[in-house]
Amino acid sequence: MKIILVRHGQAENDTRPDSARQLTDLGREQAAQTAEFVMTRYQPDQFIVSPYDRAQQTLAAFQACAPTVPFVILDNITPADDAHQALIDLGHIEAECLVVVCHMSIVAHIAGLLIGEYPESFALAEARVFEMDFVMAGMARETDRFVPKQPY
Repeated sequence: MKIILVRHGQAENDTRPDSARQLTDLGREQAAQTAEFVMTRYQPDQFIVSPYDRAQQTLAAFQACAPTVPFVILDNITPADDAHQALIDLGHIEAECLVVVCHMSIVAHIAGLLIGEYPESFALAEARVFEMDFVMAGMARETDRFVPKQPY
């Protein structure tokens, strides 16, 4: 099984509630770059996305490449949610290749749990690919990663 963890692209400043923040033009470009990288190398059979706007806008770039892949909004993968519970919930999803689009810091904590190491920050719209026989803490290995154009 593969889990591809993706952080959303660059979002606007905190001018509105966190859940309603939108991607910037650069954020949309980052999402498109990441989607192209992932979709040309992997065949996701399920998308999982946070309910927040910027994550859903990032996922839209993936859906443009693969409009028939089903998606599920998972309410507990927002920035302040518990990575342990999120990993348990991801483990209940039947898929061979799962793309999960969410946020810092939960995305780093899920990645850290998967490989049994301290969480490492994700760049904007970064994708990391993890392979495992089954979803459980410490049972995965990172096999690939992509970082799109960054604002700095």
